[in-house]
Amino acid sequence: MTYCILIIITTLITVLLIPFLDSKQKGNVAVLGVLINSIISSVIAIQVLLGQTFEYSFYGGFIFGSIILKVDALSAWFILLMNFTSITAILYGVQYLKVYQNQRARLSMHYGSFLLNHFAMIGIYFLHNLLAFLCVWELMAISAFLLVIFEHHKMETIKAGMNYLIQSHVSVVFIMLGIIWVSFNTGSFVFSAISQYSLSVSNPISFLLFLCFFAGFAIKAGFVPFHTWLPHAHPAAPAHISGLMSGVIIKLGIYGILRMLLLINANFLIIGIFILIISVISGVYGVMLAILQHNLKRLLAYHSIENIGIIGIGIGIGCIGKGIGNDFLQFAGFAGALLHTLNHSLFKSLLFYAAGTVYQAVHTVQIEQLGGLIKKMPHTAILFLIGSLAICGLPPFNGFVSEFLIYSGLFGAINNNQLSFTILIISSIFGLVLIGGLALFCFTKAFGIVFLGTARNHHPHNYEEPGTATLFPKYMIVVFILVIGLLPQLFIRVINGPVSMFQDESGLNQSLPKLINTMQMVSLASTAILIFAFGVYFIKKQFTRKAVINFSPTWGCGYDVVSPKLQYTAGSYARSFEKLVKPIINIHKHEGRINTIVPHPVGFASHVSDKIETNLISTPIMHLRGFVGKFTFLQNGSVQFYVLYGVVFILIAITIPFLINSAFFIFELFKQL
Repeated sequence: MTYCILIIITTLITVLLIPFLDSKQKGNVAVLGVLINSIISSVIAIQVLLGQTFEYSFYGGFIFGSIILKVDALSAWFILLMNFTSITAILYGVQYLKVYQNQRARLSMHYGSFLLNHFAMIGIYFLHNLLAFLCVWELMAISAFLLVIFEHHKMETIKAGMNYLIQSHVSVVFIMLGIIWVSFNTGSFVFSAISQYSLSVSNPISFLLFLCFFAGFAIKAGFVPFHTWLPHAHPAAPAHISGLMSGVIIKLGIYGILRMLLLINANFLIIGIFILIISVISGVYGVMLAILQHNLKRLLAYHSIENIGIIGIGIGIGCIGKGIGNDFLQFAGFAGALLHTLNHSLFKSLLFYAAGTVYQAVHTVQIEQLGGLIKKMPHTAILFLIGSLAICGLPPFNGFVSEFLIYSGLFGAINNNQLSFTILIISSIFGLVLIGGLALFCFTKAFGIVFLGTARNHHPHNYEEPGTATLFPKYMIVVFILVIGLLPQLFIRVINGPVSMFQDESGLNQSLPKLINTMQMVSLASTAILIFAFGVYFIKKQFTRKAVINFSPTWGCGYDVVSPKLQYTAGSYARSFEKLVKPIINIHKHEGRINTIVPHPVGFASHVSDKIETNLISTPIMHLRGFVGKFTFLQNGSVQFYVLYGVVFILIAITIPFLINSAFFIFELFKQL
């Protein structure tokens, strides 16, 4: 309990102190607050993973009842990955926000919201009381909203923030319905009440309860079709907040789903099939939309949906293994999902930080306007390349390890006597392969067009590589990316603790050492190939060091003056893919036409819209606005009419109870007759 009090005190002191400091000190105090809270909560998490217990309960009054503070292996895993990404986010964020040093009020709100958000996330992982959990969940949602709208002077930022806030509260509604459902039937708000209730009802009722909670947590995680807030909020937020949201905030939804799987007793085979289908759709749909984006941060946002799909595939396989009693499927699925949760928080935060560095250098993240950045920003280019290789699941980087585990689980599930089940698993394997291939295609486009070639637009100011303080948190992430890729057995052993909560056996059966050895050999072989390639390059450089190099223009394909506009654009690179997916995704083109003998300047622009968002949100809202617009005549500015509205309201309030009582009286009269 002492640890928890220290976290509360640290948060209160830092949040109250920040408004009275100058801009530089605000950032330093925010870093200190995040570090202290991260160290305290991480010490608890490490102790739990080493076998100790942490549980404390106290009476929260008549409303909350018994409030339990508990950290188990699952909470501990999420606490550690959340703390690491939060530390890198605040370290990078302090450097990112230096250009706003003259805006003290805005920085005070931002750093205070960051500390509150970090505190709320710790609370979510500690609390085992449903009502208290809902309160800190609300604190997390509101503080994240304030972080997103840092640049609130931009209309698109406010729209994205409001979109996020509204959908976050739709998530709260579903979670609250589940809590009310359980507490009404059990009279308790403790987490164990969910288990007690699900054991007392049939499997279909338990499945409906799981769906209620799943909908709430899936909105936060970004599963399709609950994803529509994510591609707007991530690009609108500052780069370090985009990394935080993609790295850990959306993972709160994954934690919630996994926690419900531990608490709700239902048919895990049905749940696993349901999650697997949703996840494959999410992964494929997310990466398809990512390929067609021209905004670098929006492209990365859609890849968050893709990777949530990959995590969901692992959870689905784990649930199927639990449903059919297959230990290996349970371990491969849940271990792959939990490890990919960590991996995604690493490489996606790295990619968002690199995108933020690009934005601050050239003041745009429009891919069509970039090019050749590797010449002046080699560190940023290499860091983005490492993140791209990791997110594509290539060895020897961390994404390969978790995806290999999930692939192993999928292939292990093929051996089944039911044809329909086998078809589902093979389709899921095909979906995961498609996700990986399209991700590779997408990041080839992103890295090639942004960093290679020559600049497509002239930038009116000079730009250069940022300083060591900005690069340091990115290289911290790279170290973990490489360590996980080269030494997967270390992290798989650690993750056995949370995975064992989902299965009776430890999961370390005879198949696992062989699986680890295979991953190890692939990673080492890939590393050897990379070392050999760099060695050959180094030897070549040594031999050609004193050679005379002649520079001359390359052949311009018949053009006298070679223009940067002759390079591939983001649109032309993905043109063939665009034609394939046109029936599935809305693609709007605006192009000028030459109608005269003497050509005049014409323009071309294309815009990709999410068909699910259009059908589920945009179109219904448009119809709702049209319906509400018919009543605008009520706001006519006349005081007499407003007084009349009050009189009418009072008459209605008097008449309705009178009519109800009259109806009951007539009903009783007829009963007596």
